[in-house]
Amino acid sequence: MKARQCDSVRMFFFGFLILALAILSLASNKAYANEAAGLQQLLTLQDGKGQPAKKWIQEGRPTLVKLWASWCPLCLSELDATQAWTQDKAFDNINLVSVVSPGKLGEKSLADFNEWYAGLNYPNLPVLLDPEGKIIKNTSVAVYPSWALFDKDNRLVRVVKGSLHRDQAIALVQDPKADLKKALQPFYKPVKDTASIAMNQKTIYLAGGCFWGVEAYFERIPGVIDAVSGYANGRTDNPSYEDVIYRQTGHAETVKVTYDADRLSLSDILEYYFRVVDPTSLNKQGNDRGTQYRTGVYFTDPAEKSIIQAALDAEQKKYRKTLVVENQPLVHFYDAEEYHQDYLAKNPNGYCHIDLKKADIPLKKQISTSEATAWERFQKPEDKWLRQRLTEEQYRVTQQNGTEFAFSHAYDNLFEPGLYVDIVSNEPLFSSRDKYDSGCGWPSFTKPIDENAVTRHKDLSYNMQRIEVRSRIADSHLGHVFPDGPKDRGGLRYCINGASLRFIPLEQMEVEGYGSLIELVN
Repeated sequence: MKARQCDSVRMFFFGFLILALAILSLASNKAYANEAAGLQQLLTLQDGKGQPAKKWIQEGRPTLVKLWASWCPLCLSELDATQAWTQDKAFDNINLVSVVSPGKLGEKSLADFNEWYAGLNYPNLPVLLDPEGKIIKNTSVAVYPSWALFDKDNRLVRVVKGSLHRDQAIALVQDPKADLKKALQPFYKPVKDTASIAMNQKTIYLAGGCFWGVEAYFERIPGVIDAVSGYANGRTDNPSYEDVIYRQTGHAETVKVTYDADRLSLSDILEYYFRVVDPTSLNKQGNDRGTQYRTGVYFTDPAEKSIIQAALDAEQKKYRKTLVVENQPLVHFYDAEEYHQDYLAKNPNGYCHIDLKKADIPLKKQISTSEATAWERFQKPEDKWLRQRLTEEQYRVTQQNGTEFAFSHAYDNLFEPGLYVDIVSNEPLFSSRDKYDSGCGWPSFTKPIDENAVTRHKDLSYNMQRIEVRSRIADSHLGHVFPDGPKDRGGLRYCINGASLRFIPLEQMEVEGYGSLIELVN
């Protein structure tokens, strides 16, 4: 009798096990289908001549996709290099294509793009047209240039926002988890008149519910270098997702946020953090419940405890309920499984309890002013004097309408308070208060310090219609202005060559005769 009972138990157990495996298989197949959908959509595209994507995409190979736009100067400056890769033996076993999305994200209409591109000469560069925006939607890309890597099994394995050097691209294909910052040299050429600025990196660990949303949110914030999902401050080492969810190991789903401390303070990070969490909700954020979804700020520097507490005290004044956000030292942090990293980029329709758009809202409102500036004392020196005083790069950019290499100038990463003046005449042009990180590779501003500080001219180079920006007195070539800047700050992006500028720190403005403009910087 007992044997029959044991047999029944065994049968029930194996039946349950088979059912569980079937469910896991279905879930895995669904996830695989979602990841592979992007490449299948890519295969449905055509180029401007009606040739199908399959002409360049062979099965069984990884596929590297560059997403770019005709209005993006950085993209245009890289077209020659990207086309050269198609003839590079190192890319022989890699499907290399590019995608543009006419009518999306500020791109020209389909007809206008085809007419524009026909005037250029890049015969070996596959340019697929995606007027419905399928690829940018699937990869959650809204920044140009960007890259999407699909492995040989058609799975989306990584999205990179920004430019890639040849060696970085090869390293990425060889190892989708590769640290691209260590993949040899940067792709730009440094100019001789600027020294590189070592980035002041700091890290804080934030628990705010499901880490998918917290990670995606902080990755969008200018000044954040990296965000990694993981598990913090639990009772066991190297936990798995199942350990954290089902075995009550005490870990909190946490995101390791690495940021540029020269651009963001810890207080800034916490201000962004409190935008998207309910600090009075115990072990619950959004639809998620459990101790693993508790809120907390975990530090590695004891000096940060008081900064965090000050932020908590300020936040407490907004609520009647007591805040339940932990302010504790980091005991340990373990990276979550790979499928959790960049989850929302791989699964655009995945669950997220956070409004990601809040990352795009500046922390402080810009203060407008109508104070006029006295321009009479500024003048352009004679050309002979300029050739002696300016570097070759500064002269080429300002006097010969040149363009410096993207990401090559130290001012691209400079966010100290101060004033930017014309390198030729010293006339004031831009305030640090209006500078922001556009990701384009050149110093970017939302507006000049005064509407009359610059002049605007039509520029038809590159078979495009752009608006060139020049200084008012010296007539120096500065850069261009584009209509893709922050909407809440006027919607313009003044994309300026660093070689055209000289930066005057706030504390030196009075001494150098710009004291009347200090309030435009503060």
